[in-house]
Amino acid sequence: MAKREPYRNQVELLQGTLDMMILRTLQWGPQHGHGIGQAIRLKSDDALQIEHGSLYPAFHRLEQQGWLASEWKLSEANRRAKYYKLTPAGKRQLAREQSKWEAVVRTVARVMRPSEGG
Repeated sequence: MAKREPYRNQVELLQGTLDMMILRTLQWGPQHGHGIGQAIRLKSDDALQIEHGSLYPAFHRLEQQGWLASEWKLSEANRRAKYYKLTPAGKRQLAREQSKWEAVVRTVARVMRPSEGG
């Protein structure tokens, strides 16, 4: 079995995790930035509160990668807001990120779980 490339450092792991959560949130349809942050907060039972200083650079990074597209529209509050949507490339990236995340979780679980008989 081929070894998977580990995350190079903690920043990459954190950015990759945020990117994955953004892509996952947009899998349910287009949303404005504040709504994406709120969805992550709600889905995590308030455990994750992503600051705008992290969220908006992530949107920009994901758009540059071609994984998100955006357009300006009126929000539910009748205010101008930038709405983001997942592109086909973003859907493929989400699948890759989920696979990497599951590998990280399995790896950490192996380390944290006492081995049987040992």
